[in-house]
Amino acid sequence: MWSYKLSRSVLNGTRNSGIKKLVWCSTQSSAPVADTKRLTHSTIDTSDVELFSKQMKDWWTPDGPMALLHTFNLLRVPFVRDGLVNTSQRDLYPLKDKKILDVGCGGGILSESLARLGASVTGIDASKDLIALAQEHRNVDPKIANNKPDYINCTIEDHAKSVANHYDAVVASEVIEHVNNQELFVKSCIHALKPGGRIFITTPNRTKMSQFFVIFLSENVFNFIPKGAHQYEKFITPNELTFILERNDCHVELTYGILYNPVSRKWDFSTYQHLQYAIQAVKLS
Repeated sequence: MWSYKLSRSVLNGTRNSGIKKLVWCSTQSSAPVADTKRLTHSTIDTSDVELFSKQMKDWWTPDGPMALLHTFNLLRVPFVRDGLVNTSQRDLYPLKDKKILDVGCGGGILSESLARLGASVTGIDASKDLIALAQEHRNVDPKIANNKPDYINCTIEDHAKSVANHYDAVVASEVIEHVNNQELFVKSCIHALKPGGRIFITTPNRTKMSQFFVIFLSENVFNFIPKGAHQYEKFITPNELTFILERNDCHVELTYGILYNPVSRKWDFSTYQHLQYAIQAVKLS
């Protein structure tokens, strides 16, 4: 089965009432596995950039190839919001005055949603075509007419060189599984983050369960995701990602499992982390 009994606490704005910090599954490795194939000085996988660039004409079609990213906003936007803003101090624009970097922003699906909450959003992506699409689409929604995201065609490692200790939050949602050098990717994200700022990452876990559901079923059977979008060897476990974050002066505050119900077409958090998960960490200094 795809779905389990899930908590709605995050979506209802009570992040800490229903889900506490979770313990990683014992089946996960306790330390990163070295992969010499990914020890490069660039995070870019050109094949993935080309694959997602080909989806640009349907990027903003709610029921198109990017449908899962559209529905995922109902989970990941509150996840970022609740990690940055005290639940007792909310208004229509709870992220006002928060500078957020959306890494691997694609056509701007997440960037625009964060901007609607008042955040000053910068989206970066290695795809020139998707950045052009994002720049065009930001003019469509009247809700962000006075707070349009800024978009830059660049890599995170290049962006971090010119912007250090700048952002209140860095979001990398469904991105780290597409890069070549995950250590460099995370380190660059943290370099751009202010001390006390938070990084939010969502990604598939590296388990046989995720290989079956995320790759085989989602890509090859149900066509929820463009075929060839994922390579299993690039998936990273929560323990491995936590190790990288904490080695680079971050403290992991929360780790949630993520599940998708294809019947209701809804995402939710869970204690079950074998398919996908979300991590929130704070930069210490």
